[in-house]
Amino acid sequence: MWSTTPPVIDCSRYGLNKAPENTTFLRRYARQLLRDIRQAPASRALPVLRRLITQKVTPELLLQDLYAVRDSIQLKHVLHMLARELGYPAWERCKMEIDRQPVSMLDRYRLDMGMYADYQQNWFANRASADAWQAEHGGYLIQYGQQVVAVLQ
Repeated sequence: MWSTTPPVIDCSRYGLNKAPENTTFLRRYARQLLRDIRQAPASRALPVLRRLITQKVTPELLLQDLYAVRDSIQLKHVLHMLARELGYPAWERCKMEIDRQPVSMLDRYRLDMGMYADYQQNWFANRASADAWQAEHGGYLIQYGQQVVAVLQ
């Protein structure tokens, strides 16, 4: 049976301290997303821009308009988007409370950064099927939107 505890990650490979606070991790992740928006090819920039629109950080702009002015997007916009994805109304509120939350709350973003790339992963369409698989096989589950990934160590 696979372990159901979080995998051990060497954070130094990602420019992070051994166990960064949640705010530190979110700021680093936001900077990476901002680089993707400004410098990466469209295939990496567009998903982040869609997230900005979905979280109503820039609701007045269409995707193609936002892509055209992507150099004007600032770190504060990306941080605000992440705060809303985590259920906070704004980054100011998020940064006051996020460090009191378990680090597992940010596992989806660690998955995005490739921090679990050293481990086998099984993807599931929903939580129910992932829970059923985990009951039989184990694995550490990470919610990723509507999908769930089992990280196997």
